[in-house]
Amino acid sequence: QVRLVESGGGVVQPGGSLRLSCAASGRTFSGYALGWFRQAPGKEREFVAGINWSGYTTKYADSVKGRFTISRDTAKNTMFLQMNSLKPDDTAAYYCACGARALYGSRWSPSAMDYWGKGTLVTVSS
Repeated sequence: QVRLVESGGGVVQPGGSLRLSCAASGRTFSGYALGWFRQAPGKEREFVAGINWSGYTTKYADSVKGRFTISRDTAKNTMFLQMNSLKPDDTAAYYCACGARALYGSRWSPSAMDYWGKGTLVTVSS
């Protein structure tokens, strides 16, 4: 059974940085896609960033390009999201998710993911 556990959320001032981690277990992830999604109160869950575990191709939402960086450590089965220049609009619960196939372009969406973590809360406020 795939298990995804997020950590690293917290409260940060605008312009600050946070690094989220997602510890993945339960199988080997070769050929899988792992991504970060977020959901703000009253809004739908949206794609933030994704990475194909084997080929290392990445995808970002336009709203985070140039500010967020996704990466993974295959030896530790861990995925990261480095978030810089944070804005109040980045405030949300952030979820790690895993899909059982590589994803490209517009295919990165919540409906394409098979497993989800429980989320970690990020609050950007002065």
